[in-house]
Amino acid sequence: MKNKIKTIRKKLGITQEKLAKECGVVRQTINCIENDKYDPTLELAFKLSKILKVKVDELFIYE
Repeated sequence: MKNKIKTIRKKLGITQEKLAKECGVVRQTINCIENDKYDPTLELAFKLSKILKVKVDELFIYE
């Protein structure tokens, strides 16, 4: 599943470390999600969308 996390995160000026801390995961998890190596759980997807202030369906692209 593709996503726009990196683009939106950078636009908001949030580091991977800060985003990870707010989501309760390690930075490597955010890195893997951004690089399409890991699909987040539904709970984590909702946390990411809340922190990045976008809807879940705007954050992820199902192909």
